[in-house]
Amino acid sequence: MDYTLHKLEKLHPDLYHFISKKDLEFKFDSLKASITTPMSSNDFYFRLSPIIASIRQGHTQTIPLVRRLKPAEKKIGRSKGLTPLDQYEYELFDNKLYIVKNNSDNPGIKAGTEVLSVNGTKPADIISKYRNTFTSDGYNTTFITRRLGRAFARYFQYQYGMMDSLTCMLSYKDSINTVLLRRIEKKQTPELKKTKDEAKKEKKLQQSEMRKRRLLGYDLLKRIYSKQLTFPVKDSSVAIMKISDFMKGNYRKFYRKSFKLLDTLHTNVLILDVRDNGGGHVHEINTLYSYLADSSFHLVDKSEVTSRTSLWNFGYYHDKPLWMQAIQTALLPFVAVIDLYTYLKVRKGQDQRYYYSFRDSKLTKPRKSRFKGKVYVLINGGCFSATCLISSNLSGSKRATFVGEETGGSYNGCVAGILPVSTLPASKLGLRYGLMNIKTHYISEKDGRGIFPDITITPTIQDRINGTDPELNYVLKQISTDKKKLFPQIKEKD
Repeated sequence: MDYTLHKLEKLHPDLYHFISKKDLEFKFDSLKASITTPMSSNDFYFRLSPIIASIRQGHTQTIPLVRRLKPAEKKIGRSKGLTPLDQYEYELFDNKLYIVKNNSDNPGIKAGTEVLSVNGTKPADIISKYRNTFTSDGYNTTFITRRLGRAFARYFQYQYGMMDSLTCMLSYKDSINTVLLRRIEKKQTPELKKTKDEAKKEKKLQQSEMRKRRLLGYDLLKRIYSKQLTFPVKDSSVAIMKISDFMKGNYRKFYRKSFKLLDTLHTNVLILDVRDNGGGHVHEINTLYSYLADSSFHLVDKSEVTSRTSLWNFGYYHDKPLWMQAIQTALLPFVAVIDLYTYLKVRKGQDQRYYYSFRDSKLTKPRKSRFKGKVYVLINGGCFSATCLISSNLSGSKRATFVGEETGGSYNGCVAGILPVSTLPASKLGLRYGLMNIKTHYISEKDGRGIFPDITITPTIQDRINGTDPELNYVLKQISTDKKKLFPQIKEKD
């Protein structure tokens, strides 16, 4: 515990923002005094993690001890396919766990099915056990509710390990059934049986069809990993850009081609869907914002750090096996150059604190092909980290209209950037925390809260049963109502 508090005080740049030093030290002292007998690492996890969560910095958390699979075990797991619970997506409604999407080959389990028990364990018992082990940024609750539902399968696996089959008691429209869920066995798909010539011919036809659609502007689907652009109406006047994260794929290519296409098609309205986007890289959101901003901007301010050396290759030899230490030793000259660069980038401010200058904290000009039309942003409690940084800018600059529910991350920034994981000496639990206090250019008076929507819409379990998207439906209806204002090129007779 002394090690944990020492690490946080040394490297966490905003440790006492939501909790006083006195209160945090009292919590650690109380925990230390309460432990009188030996306990397992994961029992200690449930004692320590609520204290770390009381810091109220979402990136700062304790990681439970989970047995790492050996390469051979991973290979067997991949060949077997998805585990029983991983075949479904879950959400919490009124503290009850529901399946909201079925990705299995069993069509009998429908969206809106309540999970009453798994191998005799009630979901509420798992959820209540993990509820206090993590936090959002500040005081919002939407993130916690969202994560508890979506991470249920992982929490169950933490408790009971990986299983090939599970007995679940499910309820759908007052009908209760006991179902045996099995792991999906990977099967050879028809695509794998095709010859190379057949596959090549099919790919050529698909590319030809995409070119036709691109020329016509109809039903375009452009996907690069976790990003896609679609047009819900045939005249391409409205586009939906769905971004699931700000980490994967060639984002520069995606944004460059997407916004060029929007300009070519004279699209008037862009719906930016970042629901459940947990964040990613600041460089990517800076690139995206440069296509949306009306004028030159500072995406984030300079980030506070604890010292000129706190960003050095943290934990270089700490808890590493010998073979990894050997590789690190060979790379030492290159690491030294990087560490010197970060050292020179850190400056002491007039307040005598240390600041690291992101390249994204510099003044950035909008792109020539920037989008000039109306922007809607769909948000919910799953929005976190970098997603909230760009949303804060879109909100503060009045560039977009937000629809949904309060984001899980903070309006005013987060402690992230570089996220090392220290291994606690005795328990071997992981302790993750950010090294940079990243502040947004726009600041909200409601400190510790997220970006609030202009139009609040909270989905219900009935929406999931009906397969409806209330946030998107609201925006499309609003666009239809404001058609004359949003589409001045449309004549009265149209």
